Amino acid sequence: MKLAITTVDAFTNKVFSGNPAAVCLLDHELSADQMQTIAMEMNLSETAFVQRTSESDSFVLRWFTPVLEIDLCGHATLASAYWMLKSGWAKAGETIRFQTLSGELKVKSDGEWLEMDFPLIPTTVAKHPFFVDNFFGAKISQAAKLKKNWIFELEDADAIASCSPDFSIVKQHSEEGIIITAYGKGSFDIYSRFFGPNVGIDEDPVTGFAHCALMDYWNQRSGKSTLKAYQASKRGGVLHLEKREDRVIIRGQAIKVLSGEIEF
Repeated sequence: MKLAITTVDAFTNKVFSGNPAAVCLLDHELSADQMQTIAMEMNLSETAFVQRTSESDSFVLRWFTPVLEIDLCGHATLASAYWMLKSGWAKAGETIRFQTLSGELKVKSDGEWLEMDFPLIPTTVAKHPFFVDNFFGAKISQAAKLKKNWIFELEDADAIASCSPDFSIVKQHSEEGIIITAYGKGSFDIYSRFFGPNVGIDEDPVTGFAHCALMDYWNQRSGKSTLKAYQASKRGGVLHLEKREDRVIIRGQAIKVLSGEIEF
């Protein structure tokens, strides 16, 4: 069997930055075990699999890390929509509807930008049982809990950029992962990073799902309903966020890096 596969850098317009995702546009069904094996082989934070349905604008979308299937991924959704537009699976300006483990997600193009309609993830201010006052030497100003993850607000953007966690300790004291964030600098409202060793990703370069929670957190914190966000990983990425009731609109760009075939 031969399977076409493409790597796309998401939340950037420059190759070798943003967050890379592998995208497979499926002409025939694969088993979950086959998808997981391909994701393990690609060894990226996520590999996305897209399959047509009986409706022309509706597709099944699944995301796999190297070790497990996940229920929400922003950058691989962005990468999938981008490559569908480039491959003729979708048309510019139309709304692409993805059926996922997180319900229906909608994506539409706006020139060089893609706009994703995602669920807002509620956050609740709380104290972490282990990281009480600091996160590897950086003072925690406030902490908040969301399903299977935590947010730690640090003092400033520089503390986010310079943070150097011990992933073995993060793995021991988290369920899925930990998001660190702070007020931004320059043109950015917020900075963040995401660490998820328990899902096979020590540090995710740019994390769409995390910003569904960060939008709720910073809306409560600052009252803002729109944010320009920078994820300060080594690769870096830019996201434009807007809260609309219980949804988050995430705008970003993407660019193809390579295309090829897997034979198995």
